[in-house]
Amino acid sequence: MKVLALNPGSTSTKVALFEDGKELWSETQRYDTDVIGKFASIPDQEGFRLGEIRKCLGAHETALTELDAVVGRGGLLRPIESGTYEVNDKMLADVRSCKWGAHASNLGAPLAVRLAHEGGCRKAFIVDPVVVDELGPLARYSGLPEIERRSIFHALNQKSVARRAASDLGKPYEQCNFIIAHMGGGISVGAHDHGRVTDVNNALDGDGPFSPERAGSLPAGGLVRLAFSGRYDQPTLLKMITGRGGIVAHLGTSDFREVRRRMAEGDEKAKLLFEALAYQVSKEIGACAAVLEGKVDAVILTGGLAYSEEFTGLIAGRVSFVAPVKIYPGEDEMKALADGTFRVLRGEETARQYD
Repeated sequence: MKVLALNPGSTSTKVALFEDGKELWSETQRYDTDVIGKFASIPDQEGFRLGEIRKCLGAHETALTELDAVVGRGGLLRPIESGTYEVNDKMLADVRSCKWGAHASNLGAPLAVRLAHEGGCRKAFIVDPVVVDELGPLARYSGLPEIERRSIFHALNQKSVARRAASDLGKPYEQCNFIIAHMGGGISVGAHDHGRVTDVNNALDGDGPFSPERAGSLPAGGLVRLAFSGRYDQPTLLKMITGRGGIVAHLGTSDFREVRRRMAEGDEKAKLLFEALAYQVSKEIGACAAVLEGKVDAVILTGGLAYSEEFTGLIAGRVSFVAPVKIYPGEDEMKALADGTFRVLRGEETARQYD
């Protein structure tokens, strides 16, 4: 069985072909910001990206008729349970209208369904989008009834890594308790309780540790005063929270390699920010340990920042009392998309319906 996986990003689309769980080839198409900037909205990019993907398939001599299914990265939808979802008209309407928010990943489902129909297999899916919501009732409360805590996190990678870690322990994921910190441009720390993420920070624009590009939790009073200072309009302030917050706001760069280079040259501010980030991630892990009542099989560090042994060492030094710390650097989202699809095609799972 062959599955084509698609992962649209803000200025790129990752494309990969898998056969029976094994990657045959992959390519990252990168687009000039001037080209992407010509489109008035993210949905308007659909036709352009579809044409670029067709070129990619041609270059790899892959015919759409070879495919058993196409899977795309899930976008901003209504809160849903974890799993593999069949792309349907309701899902397409929501992502194309950006009803629940605008993000490049909204293109995943439309691109998948169009290629699946062109190839004749007519099987299009998404897997574990960022809006996977398994929060427990207590986790939803904030201090204001007008603001409910939301589950927006790196569900695809967290769930994939959780299954890998469970397999390494020789146990089903549903029998494990993990705390997983995905650390990249955004950071999400989730409490995995027997296969469900019962608490996690909103890694998009909500709370939790700051990150290379996001502000994370902020003092509420200070944020309100900043908002009404007259210095910023709403779009600018939202961009400061997501995109221009965190390390980039302090140091002018979101590149972790650059931060470490500055540290090596004796930049004390870069060193303090590096340590503060590890401190905040550790603190969030500690909070998740309380959620799980201290019953934790492993603390797992993943994402691009987990490649830094110095960084993971700082975190491990603070949280190893909770549980053994396991490190799975990087993220394998393409394989996670394909694996979720193969589980459905093999009959190991039933595709969920979005309604």
